[in-house]
Amino acid sequence: MPELPEVETVRQTLRQLVIGKTVESVAVYWPKIIQLPDDIEQFKQFLQGQTISEIRRKGKFLLFDLTDYVMVSHLRMEGKYGVHPKTEDVENHTHVVFSFTDGSELRYRDVRKFGTMHLFEKGMELTGKPLIQLAKDPLESDFPVEFFKEKVKKSTRVIKNILLDQTVIAGLGNIYVDETLFLAGVHPLTKGTELSDVKLEQILQAAKVTLEKAVAQGGTTIRSYVNSQGQIGMFQQELNVYSQTNKPCKKCGSPIEKIKVSGRGTHFCPTCQG
Repeated sequence: MPELPEVETVRQTLRQLVIGKTVESVAVYWPKIIQLPDDIEQFKQFLQGQTISEIRRKGKFLLFDLTDYVMVSHLRMEGKYGVHPKTEDVENHTHVVFSFTDGSELRYRDVRKFGTMHLFEKGMELTGKPLIQLAKDPLESDFPVEFFKEKVKKSTRVIKNILLDQTVIAGLGNIYVDETLFLAGVHPLTKGTELSDVKLEQILQAAKVTLEKAVAQGGTTIRSYVNSQGQIGMFQQELNVYSQTNKPCKKCGSPIEKIKVSGRGTHFCPTCQG
């Protein structure tokens, strides 16, 4: 699943490709992707004549700022955007096509069909699902540190699950939670109630360092992730624990272990995070 660094990489590349372009028409081949409005014809009609002025990111969501609307897009498991000339054949599993007045197209392709799109009037995008309950992410300058510490310290859930909760802290998925906890020296099964303020600040700093490094590397390529220009991320070469089962820890040499936490593969060093 694309996580914050992958989504940020997609945002940066799409900005170079579609800012300033005006939508001529929209084709929707898999209606379930469009969550708002309920009427697909309205979705297509509202977007006609709209110009893309900016592309933002909130957590793992892309926000397309248009003339009068904001389109909130979640890539989910395998969603991908690509910009192509109209004359180029459309690939299989392409479900939404935004045709621009300049002869190019923004195509949304999603093998699993789990991605979503919500269209809001400008200024209303934070007032309803999916963003209304979304927390801030560690890369935001106004991340509410005290709120985060209070939420975690009151929770009897294990820290792995807390960090995956997008209402507590946004942007972290399975890969980057494992990497964050390794850098912070925290076992993934540690309960929130067992963590001190100091340790929580270390976790936040580790999350920020991990995400910044991953963004700089263009994200992580696990299975099929590529950015909107077909380039792969390189952060997989920097992974300390994720997908490193039985390999020696880069810090101490102990074999990396893998367990299941709420059904998710979880990787850690039993010595550094003991």
